[in-house]
Amino acid sequence: MSIDRSLRVKGALKRHRNVLSREERLQVLKTEERWEDGDKVTGLPKVAHRKASVK
Repeated sequence: MSIDRSLRVKGALKRHRNVLSREERLQVLKTEERWEDGDKVTGLPKVAHRKASVK
């Protein structure tokens, strides 16, 4: 019996995801200087995460 394509782990982190984890959102906010150490981690502002298209 084979594993369904959606359940395979290989390369799962490389594909585009619409929802970021809290750690990923904090990294983006830090680079944009919208969050500093010591700020609350709950109620974070939304972060636009766009898929970069290669042409």
